Formats: sequence, structure tokens, C-alpha cells
Amino acid sequence: MAPSLNLSDDQRFALMKLRRNVSDCSQSQHDDLFLLRWLRARNFNVEAAEKMLRDSLRWRDNWEVEKLRDWVPPEVMQKYYPSGISGYDKEGAPVIIVPFAGLDMWGMMHCINKSDFIKMTIKTLEMYMSIAREQAEKFGNEASKLICVMDMENFNIRQYAWRPAGEVVVALVQMYEANYPEILKACYIINAPKVFAIAFAVVKNFMNEHTLRKIQIIKSDPQKWQPILLASIEPDQLPAHFGGTLTDPDGNPRYATKVAQGGKIPKSYYTKKTDSTSPPLNDTFTTVVIKKGEKLNLPFIAPTENSILKWEFQSEGQDIKFGITCQDIDGTESTVVPVHKVNSHHSNEIGVITCPTPATCKYSHSQTGDE
Repeated sequence: MAPSLNLSDDQRFALMKLRRNVSDCSQSQHDDLFLLRWLRARNFNVEAAEKMLRDSLRWRDNWEVEKLRDWVPPEVMQKYYPSGISGYDKEGAPVIIVPFAGLDMWGMMHCINKSDFIKMTIKTLEMYMSIAREQAEKFGNEASKLICVMDMENFNIRQYAWRPAGEVVVALVQMYEANYPEILKACYIINAPKVFAIAFAVVKNFMNEHTLRKIQIIKSDPQKWQPILLASIEPDQLPAHFGGTLTDPDGNPRYATKVAQGGKIPKSYYTKKTDSTSPPLNDTFTTVVIKKGEKLNLPFIAPTENSILKWEFQSEGQDIKFGITCQDIDGTESTVVPVHKVNSHHSNEIGVITCPTPATCKYSHSQTGDE
């Protein structure tokens, strides 16, 4: 074991034990660095790390991850999936640029199915991880993880209030957390408008503390985020748009020849019928059934001022407690509908409210019988 791993005696023992426990499914690339990712994700609990790893290996079989290297994504994804490597940080780790606002989720979900979107994300992550492994062989362990610069300039929260888009994002976050632990060196979310806090309040519920600690959200002020990026990334490894020196031959500061920018998808690519090129202001409501003694919190995004939020639900066998709280852009939480009993076992409970400002609204349900 290389001394550069810098492990305590207990951690070394955990690593040896995990290697022994998973010897039946070990592969050539499952070196110490690989196994340590799973151990760190589970705080060096060997049994939990083993379960996480085995579950992930089954997931890889189910999605035929190894075959995705040869999978050719639909043309619309090749053209409009925003992401790319601009270079490497000062320790050799790949620098991934994601122009997030360039992701037209409404258009994409009318061109492809959810499975293709997940496959494209897996294929992209696997490519980045393969490059990181090559970098680690040249420059050491610090090059084995990824630096991500996520540009939220012109971020539009409205399309993520559209339920199919929100569900895809949550599914991708859950997939990442379960199958790509500890691959992130740092994530810089820059040019984040205030309204981004609403969307992030929902997504961070599906992230573990290790991931959250590596994320820095920086406001739309280049004087604040450029020095942070340049502290770990040389200018000649960063697009000029982010304070570096890289440009396209035509002078484009976004370095679009290496970093796909995404953009609005033409309707000519659509395979599903719609009369619009943007999501509706109001999504369909959801009916939920909850078992006795259970509680359920459902987060919803109110993307614009005076968004209308509707709900309908029913319970089986007895009444239920129900309430709504909202958290605005500044993080202030307020009660919109106090928790109270409703006789939703007799008839559907239906309601509507107007949210005066953009916010994250949480619908809380709990059965009363076992409390």
C-alpha cells in the first residue's frame, strides 16, 4: 500500500477487510484508491461500504455500463448536452465545465426518453473518470478526482418546476450518489442567481454530506469566483469566459470547440407532440396514498411570483394531517397552511394557494392513527 494514501491504522485495517470481503467480485481497476472511495462514503464502515459497492456493481450490470462506451447517443444529445473538459487543475485533475443553463430539459424530454438521458450521463461520467485514472497514473492520487465548474448564468428555474424535468434531475443525483462516491474534488457553482437557492434546496436533500462539503455556490460576481477558480486552475486550462486564456479559433471565450454549450433544441428534433417549446406554468397535481404511522414531505418549486400551487390527495381508512411551509430565496421559512387534520378518507382533499414570491414549498402529510 502506497504511503501517500495517508491512512490511520484503523483505516488500513478497514481497507484490507473490504478487499478481502469483495475478492469474489474484484476487477483489475479495483485498486486501493477505488475501494477507499466506498469506505469514505460510508465513514469506513466496512459492511456498509461492501453493500454499497455490491449494489453498484449490480447497477452497472443492469445498465450495461461497460457497453455504453460503444453506444452512440441520439444526435440531439450529441449537439445539445452541455459539458466538456477544458483542461486540468494544478495537480492534474480534469476540469469539467458545465454550462447548466444551456440544458433545455423541456426540449430534451420531448426528443428522448429518460433512459437515454441517464445513459448519456453515465457515458459522460465514465469518460471523465477514465481520463482521471490516466491522470492519476501520471501525477498521483490528487489527479484521480474531478473539478467541476457549473455555470448558472441565465438559469431558468421554471423548467425545473415542470415535474418530468425535476424527476430526471433527482434521479441523476441519486444515481451519482449511489454509484460514483468520492469522485468529486471540488464543485464551483458560479453565477448563481438568488432563485437558484430554491432549486438547490430541493436537490440537496438527495446529496450526502461528503458531496455537499465540496460544493461552493458563488454569486454572479466574477471578482468573487474568478480568484477562487484561478487559485487551483492555471489560466491556460480555463476558458476566457471564466477568467482563463482559452478561446476558440474564432475568439469565442466560452471555448465551445471543447465545451458543448447546449442551447434551445429546435422542434424539428421533437419526437413527442407538444404545442409549445417551453414548459407550462402549471404542472399536473399528484395523488398520494400514505400508510398509517408514516410521514411524507413533498418539495415543490414555485418558480415565479404569484405561482399557483394546487393539490389533491386522499387517505385510506382514516383522516390525515396536512400542512404547507414555504422557504423563499433568502432562506426564510414560513407556514402557509398550518398542519391540521383533514377528512381525506371521506372525500378527496383539494386546495390551491398563490405563492407571492419564488420559493420552495413543502407539502407535509402524516397519518394520525399511530402518533
